[in-house]
Amino acid sequence: MLWIKAFHIIFVICWFAGIFYLPRLFVYHAISEHQPTRDHLLVMEQKLYRFVTPFAYLSIGFGAWLTSFNTDYYFSQTWFWCKIVLVAALLVYHIQCGRYIKRFVAGEEPRSHTFYRWFNEVPVLALFAIVILVVVKPLTN
Repeated sequence: MLWIKAFHIIFVICWFAGIFYLPRLFVYHAISEHQPTRDHLLVMEQKLYRFVTPFAYLSIGFGAWLTSFNTDYYFSQTWFWCKIVLVAALLVYHIQCGRYIKRFVAGEEPRSHTFYRWFNEVPVLALFAIVILVVVKPLTN
């Protein structure tokens, strides 16, 4: 079980590294007026998204595997359900990043650089909440 937990943590870290950096690339993309720079950023965005997407699924898979060892306990805990909601929101966030990339590919300007600066903070807040829920378990039944 410790190996599974270790891999879960490793994949979560890898996933978060990607979803911390990807919206920052969006900021640079939205603010740039130099087309070759925008093209280069688009390639970086696409490659990073493709690279981190498997980490999202591996994080969720290893987390589900960990949960399977004691489902009665986890499913009875409010903190766990809050964590699941946050992870689901992060998955939606991840998918939304992919949608923004598709819009950049189509030549659209989905949002301003200011929007992406704020958008970039969402996974930070989710990470803080998830770590507190898992470690402190403030909503223990």
